Amino acid sequence: MTLILNKKDVMSILEMNDCMDMVEKAFAELSNGTAVLPLRIGINPTSDGSALYMPSYLKEMKALACKVVSVYKNNPTKHNLPTTIGKVLVQDPETGDVVCIMDGGYLTAVRTGAVSGVATKYLARQGKQLVAGIFGAGVQAKMQLWAVAIARNLKKAIVYDISDTATNNFIDEMSKKLGITIEKASTPEAVLEADIICTATSSSTPLFDGKKIKPGTHINGIGSHSPNARELDTETIKKSKFIGDSKEACLKESGDIIIPMAEGAINESHFYAELGDIITGKKKGRLNDNEITLFKSNGLAIQDTATALLVYQNAIKAGIGLNVEI
Repeated sequence: MTLILNKKDVMSILEMNDCMDMVEKAFAELSNGTAVLPLRIGINPTSDGSALYMPSYLKEMKALACKVVSVYKNNPTKHNLPTTIGKVLVQDPETGDVVCIMDGGYLTAVRTGAVSGVATKYLARQGKQLVAGIFGAGVQAKMQLWAVAIARNLKKAIVYDISDTATNNFIDEMSKKLGITIEKASTPEAVLEADIICTATSSSTPLFDGKKIKPGTHINGIGSHSPNARELDTETIKKSKFIGDSKEACLKESGDIIIPMAEGAINESHFYAELGDIITGKKKGRLNDNEITLFKSNGLAIQDTATALLVYQNAIKAGIGLNVEI
């Protein structure tokens, strides 16, 4: 039998703090060599659409899964479907059988927020009255703030988005969810007063002037994920201690570091460490309160696999989902 979990099922049993714990373990496995993580495979069936296949195996966690995600730009207008659609197939590592198929949309959003929460836990300054700054007001921006609020005690948050409607909805929803004050930033520069900054936009060009970042800031770079796009300018990269989810992925997929390297502003040695090496203590994270630290996320299959295992286990405990014979 195969368990089928829809989006509502996944949303009912997936919490950010639990997801952060699982993602942290997954990155520790990656650092310790017990994770199998092939590069994602991409196929372009149409001129406007791409399909991605993201498998991984976490030996210690006994987690084996593959996420199938598609990005079709014309889906909303042509087919009344979302631009991005994802499903995760969970396998029993002992038999190889697919034991669960679940919606991957909410799972992807939460696991992406979770890795920023883990990075914030290890890299942001300590303090009881910290301020979070969020660029973007969509689903992923909400997940970023949720995770950061778990990792650190926040005094307030500041959000900037080009859409006033999205910003107002963000403030209304997240202030109630987290019980903190959230302010609307009138300019991008206003966000830079924050101690922890998350960039979660669709922008392909830098969001702010890196010269204006204050000492001690921690940045989570989330939105851009192609060699020709970046949310962070060269100055931001130059003055930051650069930590990535994967060095290979950053140097192949992340314009945030690829573009400054092409300009000659930095070289490959500017990549300081992978997040897993910080978690396992192989490399030290923040050294003092004046350091500017930066975590660049590209999104790795190990995050999906660890989170999918968590969802599957929770679903079994809760007795939810539909079992079908395939």
